[in-house]
Amino acid sequence: MKNNKKVRCLIVDDEPLAIRLIVNHISKIDYMEVVATCNSAIKAFEILNNEDIDLLFSDIKMPNMTGIEFLRILKNPPKTIFTTAYRDYAIESYDLEVVDYLLKPITFERFMKAVDKYMRLNTVKNTPEPQQANIQGQKQYIIIKSGNKHHKIITQDIVYIESLKDYIKIHMSDKSSIVSKYKLGDISDELESHGFLRVHRSYIINTSKITAFTSNDIEVDSIEVPIGASFKDTTVIFLDKIKRVV
Repeated sequence: MKNNKKVRCLIVDDEPLAIRLIVNHISKIDYMEVVATCNSAIKAFEILNNEDIDLLFSDIKMPNMTGIEFLRILKNPPKTIFTTAYRDYAIESYDLEVVDYLLKPITFERFMKAVDKYMRLNTVKNTPEPQQANIQGQKQYIIIKSGNKHHKIITQDIVYIESLKDYIKIHMSDKSSIVSKYKLGDISDELESHGFLRVHRSYIINTSKITAFTSNDIEVDSIEVPIGASFKDTTVIFLDKIKRVV
């Protein structure tokens, strides 16, 4: 890591076992360190006022104040990864621009994906590409391997992603597409906190590309994508939120 500076972490969770698991995961990563742990948002607020924290791991459902409420009151919050046993909060966390949303129990493999996402976002923030800093700025991206090439894909340019059994097909706003050997569930986890929503076992959509919708399908850039029965509840909640904004 640049200048050998470690990523300084704060863990907030009212479950001691959950804290212990994340501490254990972090202990396996040389470039990360746990600065403090606590069991409430109030104590976390005190720590943030006295310590430089790079990355916050926060539970959502906690006494007195939820992790989402806590993040909303912070003027300059650190990069945050939510850790929770409840999938229902995923949509509500989208507008907070969190790095990732981890469902308990958190495996080390899934934890590393979240950390890798943080590292990539941090690299983009601190070392923008020459001659492109004014154009791309803070744009987020993913790296996808297709054939023998690794493609850097700006996430806001993705319209939707469909499953092709053992492969996925990423449909871009310029009408191009990229096919990669990847599981739809894995890329759904990776994009979950960046404005993407899984609406069907075979489809993930970029919610910023929604142009119309009904109770059975969603139109993204004039392409109709079906809403699957297993994903209908979370999708309807998100669509109701759009209606209220409009």
